[in-house]
Amino acid sequence: MKYLKHKTTAFCLACILLLFALLSSGCSKRTEPISKSGFYFNTIIKITLYDSAYESLLEDCFSLADTYEGYFSATLEDSDISKINQAKGAPVEVHEETIELLEKGLYYSKLSDGGFDITIGALSSLWNFSENEGEIPKKADIQQALSTVDYHNIIINKNTVALKNPNTRIDLGAIAKGYIADKMKEFLNENGVTEGIINLGGNVLCVGAKANGDTYHIGIQKPFDETGTPLLSVQVTDETVVSSGVYERYFKVQDMLYHHILNPSTGYPYENEIYGITIICKDSVDGDGLSTTCFALGLEDGMALIEGLPDTEAIFITSDGEIHLSSGMGTDILYQEY
Repeated sequence: MKYLKHKTTAFCLACILLLFALLSSGCSKRTEPISKSGFYFNTIIKITLYDSAYESLLEDCFSLADTYEGYFSATLEDSDISKINQAKGAPVEVHEETIELLEKGLYYSKLSDGGFDITIGALSSLWNFSENEGEIPKKADIQQALSTVDYHNIIINKNTVALKNPNTRIDLGAIAKGYIADKMKEFLNENGVTEGIINLGGNVLCVGAKANGDTYHIGIQKPFDETGTPLLSVQVTDETVVSSGVYERYFKVQDMLYHHILNPSTGYPYENEIYGITIICKDSVDGDGLSTTCFALGLEDGMALIEGLPDTEAIFITSDGEIHLSSGMGTDILYQEY
């Protein structure tokens, strides 16, 4: 296999994406950032632009977030996904964007041979990592939830969606943020924005290049470090940096870590010695899909997948304290000393 393996001086448990270097300081109007934050899909999102003339577009981006949450949420009663989940197998007419995202989710479900499965809703609801502080579901309940997980249960016919198993529940949480980030970027580009950052809870999407010609430096935080100190960074231009890791939502019982990345084969969190994966590519929805797919595949097979994809790079952090880089990373990664 072609990939580079680098040892860090700090023991890496996982990776979280943070921005730690923006535009260089200056006195022109263009170099003064404007930003807006909000809470969607159980995470804080932030959009930063570098020209105050585009300030009204920030509100428009958050209107898009409202719209898409109304389509893709598995908890909002009137969303497209909730209507499909509650239809008892009957066909449900949904928005074009919902079909588009479902098809992307099915693509990665097939690519991972079910290791990533968008019909994991009953299982993810059972574990409920957003609120669960340490309760392990009963084995019988896990087995019952597993019986509903199979992406082949989704039937798409033009603009309608039905479920072969009426108890199957779709959950697009692992891929929706990337899709929304891409749609925001498309909207900003169409309205003249050529420089900015969209950060949807760790899905960092850079809009264009910096006006001064520099690359964006996107930091990967020291694992579980509440101060936000970056361990290392990657340099990107008009690309996305997306991660998936055990650090995002988890609890411990008797020193055993239970995290939110669930194995559709066992019903329990994956146990594969990977603590975090970062994907660098063009589209954030693919970064989302690949980060979870690679986690499901494991280090060897996951890295092999990345090596076969054009314009796509990856960073794997494993439990032995090593960082593994895809072969195309080169000098795009910067190590920090602490």
